[in-house]
Amino acid sequence: MNVLELSHIQKSFDGMEVLRDISLNVPEGGVVAIIGPSGSGKSTLLRCATLLETIDGGSIRYGDQFAARDGIYADKAALRRVRGYFGLVFQNFNLFPHYSVMQNIIDAPVVVQKRSKSEATETALALLRKMGLEDRADAYPYQLSGGQQQRISIVRALALNPQILFFDEPTSALDPELTGEVLRVIRALAEEKMTMVIVTHEMSFAAAVADHVIFMDGGVIVEEGPPQEVIRNPKNARTKQFLENYEK
Repeated sequence: MNVLELSHIQKSFDGMEVLRDISLNVPEGGVVAIIGPSGSGKSTLLRCATLLETIDGGSIRYGDQFAARDGIYADKAALRRVRGYFGLVFQNFNLFPHYSVMQNIIDAPVVVQKRSKSEATETALALLRKMGLEDRADAYPYQLSGGQQQRISIVRALALNPQILFFDEPTSALDPELTGEVLRVIRALAEEKMTMVIVTHEMSFAAAVADHVIFMDGGVIVEEGPPQEVIRNPKNARTKQFLENYEK
Protein backbone atom coordinates (compact mmCIF):
# COMPACT_ATOMS: atom_id res chain seq x y z
CA MET A 1 0.00 0.00 0.00
CA ASN A 2 1.19 3.52 -0.77
CA VAL A 3 1.49 5.85 2.22
CA LEU A 4 1.64 8.86 -0.13
CA GLU A 5 0.43 9.41 -3.68
CA LEU A 6 1.10 12.67 -5.51
CA SER A 7 -0.63 12.86 -8.89
CA HIS A 8 0.00 15.48 -11.59
CA ILE A 9 1.05 18.20 -9.13
CA GLN A 10 1.17 21.74 -10.54
CA LYS A 11 2.47 24.81 -8.73
CA SER A 12 3.27 28.33 -9.91
CA PHE A 13 4.61 31.43 -8.16
CA ASP A 14 3.79 34.79 -9.79
CA GLY A 15 3.02 33.12 -13.10
CA MET A 16 6.22 31.04 -13.14
CA GLU A 17 5.69 27.27 -13.17
CA VAL A 18 7.74 25.69 -10.39
CA LEU A 19 6.23 22.19 -10.49
CA ARG A 20 4.93 20.74 -13.75
CA ASP A 21 2.92 17.53 -13.73
CA ILE A 22 4.80 15.80 -10.89
CA SER A 23 3.59 12.33 -9.88
CA LEU A 24 5.14 10.25 -7.11
CA ASN A 25 4.12 7.19 -5.09
CA VAL A 26 5.78 6.29 -1.78
CA PRO A 27 5.07 2.72 -0.61
CA GLU A 28 4.98 1.75 3.06
CA GLY A 29 8.57 1.24 4.28
CA GLY A 30 10.00 2.91 1.18
CA VAL A 31 12.76 5.53 1.17
CA VAL A 32 12.63 8.06 -1.67
CA ALA A 33 15.51 10.49 -2.23
CA ILE A 34 14.88 13.63 -4.28
CA ILE A 35 17.98 15.17 -5.84
CA GLY A 36 18.59 18.02 -8.26
CA PRO A 37 20.09 21.49 -8.59
CA SER A 38 18.98 24.54 -6.60
CA GLY A 39 15.74 25.92 -7.96
CA SER A 40 14.64 22.61 -9.46
CA GLY A 41 11.48 22.46 -7.32
CA LYS A 42 12.60 19.82 -4.78
CA SER A 43 11.77 21.77 -1.62
CA THR A 44 8.59 23.21 -3.15
CA LEU A 45 7.41 19.65 -3.84
CA LEU A 46 8.06 18.75 -0.21
CA ARG A 47 6.25 21.86 1.01
CA CYS A 48 3.25 21.01 -1.18
CA ALA A 49 3.20 17.40 0.05
CA THR A 50 3.23 18.61 3.67
CA LEU A 51 0.55 21.27 3.08
CA LEU A 52 2.89 24.21 3.73
CA GLU A 53 2.18 25.37 0.16
CA THR A 54 -1.05 24.95 -1.79
CA ILE A 55 -1.01 23.23 -5.17
CA ASP A 56 -2.65 24.74 -8.26
CA GLY A 57 -3.59 21.37 -9.74
CA GLY A 58 -3.31 17.66 -9.12
CA SER A 59 -4.05 15.40 -6.15
CA ILE A 60 -2.42 14.58 -2.80
CA ARG A 61 -3.46 11.42 -0.98
CA TYR A 62 -2.21 9.87 2.27
CA GLY A 63 -3.42 6.29 2.63
CA ASP A 64 -7.11 6.47 1.78
CA GLN A 65 -7.42 10.15 2.75
CA PHE A 66 -7.27 12.87 0.07
CA ALA A 67 -5.73 16.19 1.11
CA ALA A 68 -6.48 17.59 -2.32
CA ARG A 69 -8.21 16.11 -5.35
CA ASP A 70 -7.94 17.76 -8.78
CA GLY A 71 -6.62 20.89 -7.11
CA ILE A 72 -9.52 21.16 -4.62
CA TYR A 73 -8.58 20.80 -0.95
CA ALA A 74 -10.49 18.70 1.56
CA ASP A 75 -12.29 20.25 4.53
CA LYS A 76 -10.51 21.26 7.74
CA ALA A 77 -11.31 18.02 9.58
CA ALA A 78 -9.88 15.91 6.76
CA LEU A 79 -6.74 18.08 6.54
CA ARG A 80 -6.26 17.67 10.29
CA ARG A 81 -6.32 13.90 9.81
CA VAL A 82 -3.87 14.15 6.93
CA ARG A 83 -1.43 16.16 9.05
CA GLY A 84 -1.38 13.25 11.48
CA TYR A 85 0.16 11.04 8.80
CA PHE A 86 3.50 12.83 8.50
CA GLY A 87 6.40 14.40 10.34
CA LEU A 88 8.72 17.02 8.86
CA VAL A 89 12.38 17.72 9.65
CA PHE A 90 13.62 21.11 8.43
CA GLN A 91 17.15 22.05 7.41
CA ASN A 92 17.41 24.74 10.11
CA PHE A 93 16.05 22.62 12.98
CA ASN A 94 13.11 24.99 13.80
CA LEU A 95 13.26 24.21 17.51
CA PHE A 96 11.56 26.68 19.87
CA PRO A 97 14.52 28.50 21.50
CA HIS A 98 12.59 29.29 24.71
CA TYR A 99 11.55 25.63 25.20
CA SER A 100 13.71 22.91 26.71
CA VAL A 101 14.42 19.82 24.61
CA MET A 102 11.63 17.96 26.41
CA GLN A 103 9.14 20.82 25.91
CA ASN A 104 10.03 20.95 22.20
CA ILE A 105 9.31 17.24 21.83
CA ILE A 106 6.08 16.91 23.84
CA ASP A 107 4.40 20.17 22.80
CA ALA A 108 2.69 18.86 19.63
CA PRO A 109 1.69 15.42 21.01
CA VAL A 110 0.02 17.13 24.00
CA VAL A 111 -1.46 20.21 22.29
CA VAL A 112 -2.30 18.82 18.83
CA GLN A 113 -2.82 15.11 19.45
CA LYS A 114 -4.33 15.61 22.94
CA ARG A 115 -2.13 12.90 24.47
CA SER A 116 -1.45 13.00 28.20
CA LYS A 117 1.71 14.76 29.29
CA SER A 118 2.95 11.60 31.06
CA GLU A 119 2.49 9.46 27.93
CA ALA A 120 4.16 12.07 25.70
CA THR A 121 7.06 12.39 28.15
CA GLU A 122 7.53 8.61 28.29
CA THR A 123 7.63 8.45 24.47
CA ALA A 124 10.06 11.37 24.32
CA LEU A 125 12.44 9.79 26.86
CA ALA A 126 12.44 6.48 24.96
CA LEU A 127 13.30 8.29 21.70
CA LEU A 128 15.98 10.41 23.38
CA ARG A 129 17.56 7.23 24.79
CA LYS A 130 17.52 5.72 21.31
CA MET A 131 19.38 8.79 19.99
CA GLY A 132 21.85 8.82 22.90
CA LEU A 133 20.51 12.18 24.05
CA GLU A 134 18.62 11.28 27.22
CA ASP A 135 20.97 13.51 29.26
CA ARG A 136 19.91 16.57 27.20
CA ALA A 137 16.18 16.50 28.05
CA ASP A 138 16.40 19.66 30.20
CA ALA A 139 18.85 21.51 27.93
CA TYR A 140 17.86 24.41 25.66
CA PRO A 141 18.61 24.51 21.92
CA TYR A 142 21.42 27.08 22.30
CA GLN A 143 23.25 24.60 24.55
CA LEU A 144 23.33 21.93 21.83
CA SER A 145 25.53 21.38 18.78
CA GLY A 146 23.92 21.62 15.35
CA GLY A 147 24.01 17.85 15.05
CA GLN A 148 22.29 17.42 18.41
CA GLN A 149 19.65 20.01 17.47
CA GLN A 150 18.91 18.16 14.25
CA ARG A 151 18.65 14.83 16.09
CA ILE A 152 16.22 16.49 18.52
CA SER A 153 14.23 17.70 15.49
CA ILE A 154 14.03 14.10 14.28
CA VAL A 155 12.90 12.95 17.76
CA ARG A 156 10.25 15.67 17.77
CA ALA A 157 8.92 14.43 14.41
CA LEU A 158 9.01 10.77 15.52
CA ALA A 159 7.17 11.60 18.77
CA LEU A 160 4.04 12.23 16.69
CA ASN A 161 4.16 8.59 15.56
CA PRO A 162 3.93 9.52 11.86
CA GLN A 163 3.48 7.03 9.04
CA ILE A 164 5.95 8.95 6.87
CA LEU A 165 8.84 11.34 7.61
CA PHE A 166 9.93 14.15 5.31
CA PHE A 167 13.45 15.60 5.42
CA ASP A 168 14.26 18.86 3.63
CA GLU A 169 18.06 19.00 3.19
CA PRO A 170 18.55 17.76 6.77
CA THR A 171 22.35 18.28 6.75
CA SER A 172 22.75 21.50 4.74
CA ALA A 173 23.28 23.62 7.89
CA LEU A 174 25.87 21.23 9.38
CA ASP A 175 29.60 20.78 9.02
CA PRO A 176 30.91 17.41 7.68
CA GLU A 177 31.45 15.83 11.11
CA LEU A 178 27.95 16.67 12.32
CA THR A 179 26.50 15.67 8.94
CA GLY A 180 27.70 12.10 9.50
CA GLU A 181 26.04 12.08 12.93
CA VAL A 182 22.61 12.94 11.46
CA LEU A 183 22.94 10.68 8.41
CA ARG A 184 23.64 7.72 10.71
CA VAL A 185 20.32 8.36 12.46
CA ILE A 186 18.42 8.50 9.16
CA ARG A 187 20.17 5.35 7.95
CA ALA A 188 19.09 3.55 11.15
CA LEU A 189 15.49 4.67 10.55
CA ALA A 190 15.68 3.28 7.00
CA GLU A 191 16.86 -0.06 8.40
CA GLU A 192 13.81 -0.02 10.69
CA LYS A 193 11.62 0.42 7.57
CA MET A 194 10.51 3.96 8.41
CA THR A 195 8.80 5.41 5.32
CA MET A 196 10.76 8.52 4.29
CA VAL A 197 11.09 11.15 1.60
CA ILE A 198 14.46 12.92 1.71
CA VAL A 199 15.49 15.98 -0.28
CA THR A 200 19.28 15.77 -0.17
CA HIS A 201 22.52 16.83 -1.81
CA GLU A 202 24.38 13.90 -0.21
CA MET A 203 24.67 11.61 -3.23
CA SER A 204 26.56 8.73 -1.62
CA PHE A 205 24.02 8.73 1.22
CA ALA A 206 21.10 8.72 -1.23
CA ALA A 207 22.70 5.84 -3.13
CA ALA A 208 23.17 3.82 0.06
CA VAL A 209 19.83 4.44 1.78
CA ALA A 210 17.13 5.13 -0.83
CA ASP A 211 15.06 2.50 -2.65
CA HIS A 212 14.02 5.03 -5.26
CA VAL A 213 15.75 8.21 -6.48
CA ILE A 214 14.11 11.10 -8.31
CA PHE A 215 16.20 13.65 -10.20
CA MET A 216 14.36 16.94 -10.69
CA ASP A 217 15.28 19.90 -12.85
CA GLY A 218 13.20 22.82 -14.03
CA GLY A 219 10.13 21.69 -12.10
CA VAL A 220 9.89 18.26 -13.74
CA ILE A 221 11.09 14.75 -12.94
CA VAL A 222 13.89 14.21 -15.46
CA GLU A 223 14.84 10.70 -14.38
CA GLU A 224 13.84 8.27 -11.64
CA GLY A 225 14.49 4.71 -10.59
CA PRO A 226 16.67 2.64 -8.23
CA PRO A 227 19.79 4.46 -6.98
CA GLN A 228 22.13 2.08 -8.77
CA GLU A 229 20.60 3.28 -12.04
CA VAL A 230 19.92 6.98 -11.43
CA ILE A 231 23.04 7.79 -9.39
CA ARG A 232 25.50 5.10 -10.49
CA ASN A 233 24.47 4.78 -14.13
CA PRO A 234 22.23 7.68 -15.24
CA LYS A 235 20.68 7.55 -18.71
CA ASN A 236 19.63 11.19 -19.13
CA ALA A 237 22.28 13.69 -20.25
CA ARG A 238 21.07 16.32 -17.74
CA THR A 239 21.32 13.80 -14.87
CA LYS A 240 24.84 12.87 -15.96
CA GLN A 241 25.85 16.53 -16.11
CA PHE A 242 24.48 17.19 -12.62
CA LEU A 243 26.15 14.15 -11.07
CA GLU A 244 29.56 14.97 -12.56
CA ASN A 245 29.84 17.59 -9.80
CA TYR A 246 29.62 14.90 -7.11
CA GLU A 247 31.81 12.04 -6.05
CA LYS A 248 29.72 8.89 -6.20
